[in-house]
Amino acid sequence: MPHSTSQPKAPLADLPSDGKPTLKTIARLSGLAVPTVSRALNDAPDIGSETKKLIRKIASEIGYVPNRAGVRLRTGRTNVISLVMSTEHDLTSHTARLIASVASGLRDTPFHLVVTPFFPDQDPMEPVRYIVETGSADAVIMNQIQPDDPRVAYLMERKFPFATHGRTNWADQHPYYDFDNAAFGRIAVSQLVGRGRKNIYVVAPPKAHHYAQHMISGVTESGAALGVNVRIADDITSDTASADVVASLCKTLQERPDIDAVITASTSSAMAAVAAVEQHGAEVGQQIDVFSKEALPFLKLFRADILTIAEQVNTAGEFLAKAAIQAIRKPDEAPMQGLEVPSDGTP
Repeated sequence: MPHSTSQPKAPLADLPSDGKPTLKTIARLSGLAVPTVSRALNDAPDIGSETKKLIRKIASEIGYVPNRAGVRLRTGRTNVISLVMSTEHDLTSHTARLIASVASGLRDTPFHLVVTPFFPDQDPMEPVRYIVETGSADAVIMNQIQPDDPRVAYLMERKFPFATHGRTNWADQHPYYDFDNAAFGRIAVSQLVGRGRKNIYVVAPPKAHHYAQHMISGVTESGAALGVNVRIADDITSDTASADVVASLCKTLQERPDIDAVITASTSSAMAAVAAVEQHGAEVGQQIDVFSKEALPFLKLFRADILTIAEQVNTAGEFLAKAAIQAIRKPDEAPMQGLEVPSDGTP
């Protein structure tokens, strides 16, 4: 029978105990050459998937950890992708799911995820500039994107690999994944009008973010086309602290008793809207509807009559991971770009 190299050549018990496992250790156990082992661990396209699985399995079993300083010296790379995120995001839903899905997208690749936080009172440029100037990552993934985002302009100018969760005014030139918030706004208004609602109040994202402008455009254009009144909250956003959203909405509902629907852009603001509606003495789904998008199927467990559209953040994170890797490895290729368009048939 022909000799097979699909199994380790020596039992793991034979590993030396006087030092850390090396590429040579994996090569000995797999029966493959050291350069082949190295290329498999670095996800080289000319190495077969079964060989990569074997090498990664052996590396995991023997506790092999690459020497990052050595990797950087040999390749000029860190094998790190940094996800830059604000600390003020709600970690119970959208942000937590995005972190997990980016990590999932990097699984079985040589790249590792590092989350780089920045604080609300901090210049968002600081962490991005630090990563580029220190070379502490090979690529950056960012969210909370602005139309003319200075971080994107900086990265494009320096030709540093990156991908964005959201679009800029230069989206045709860089990798991104986005949820079509304009479509969400149109669907929300259309479904509410179908339920007989005529006075719709919108708790939109912060207006500095590009997706807020998309959502506001969608709800206002749909409202005008369908002949209903749509008003955008000017003192709160979907990122405002829940207690402040409740207080503001209670005041607004008292002053505007004709409001019969509230559209929000986050799980936390939707829950706050429900609290305000009930404190106002109304019932969600009866006198006043609440319509929101969410990253986790949670809101209908909270109140069955909340109207929702799911945003597939899992897909977004995995796509962004792959887009960042392509930007690192194939900078001259067309950037990966994706847009999730919600369905009008979503309940």
